[in-house]
Amino acid sequence: MNKNIYIKIFSAVIFVLFSFSINAEENVSEHQYNFYTGNFDFSDNKQKAILFGFQHQNENLERNTFLGNASPITGGFITENSAAYVYTGVEWNYAIGNKIKFTPSFAPGIYHEGDGKDLGHALEFKTEMQLSYTLSDSTNLGMSYNHISNASLGDKNPGANSYMFNLLKNF
Repeated sequence: MNKNIYIKIFSAVIFVLFSFSINAEENVSEHQYNFYTGNFDFSDNKQKAILFGFQHQNENLERNTFLGNASPITGGFITENSAAYVYTGVEWNYAIGNKIKFTPSFAPGIYHEGDGKDLGHALEFKTEMQLSYTLSDSTNLGMSYNHISNASLGDKNPGANSYMFNLLKNF
C-alpha cells in the first residue's frame, strides 16, 4: 500500500470522529482513544516513514501518585514500511490552565521492523511527551514527540525519534 492510501484512511477516521458533535455536552465515557499520525524516525533521512497509530486509556484505572495522576495506556502503530510497535505502559496527566494538558508517558513494547528500520531488538522502550488542547469535554487535539530505544539490550541501539499529531476522543 502506498502512503496516499494511509493518509486517506486516517483522514476518513478523523472526519467520522469529528462528525460526532464536538461541542455536545453529553455523558462522556471514561475510555479515551488517541488516533495519531506523524513521522517515524524523522531524524534519520534514510529511514523516516509516515506512521499511523492508536492508543487506549481507561480513566477508570487512573490513580493519584506522588508523580501525579497516572493511568495505564495500551496502543500500537504501523509505518508505511510495515514496521510495527505494540506497547503497554503508563501516562501521567498534568493540567496547564483550563485548556492545555501535558502528558508524559513510558511504555515498553514489542517492535517488528518489517521493511523499516532495524532497532536492534524486539523489546523496545517508548518515552513520550504530549501537549494537547481541549476542544470540548470529549475532544482534544495534540502534538507529541517520542523516542524508542532498546536500552542497549541488542547488539545495536540506534533508536528512533518520532513526532505525531493526535486526536484524543472520549467515548
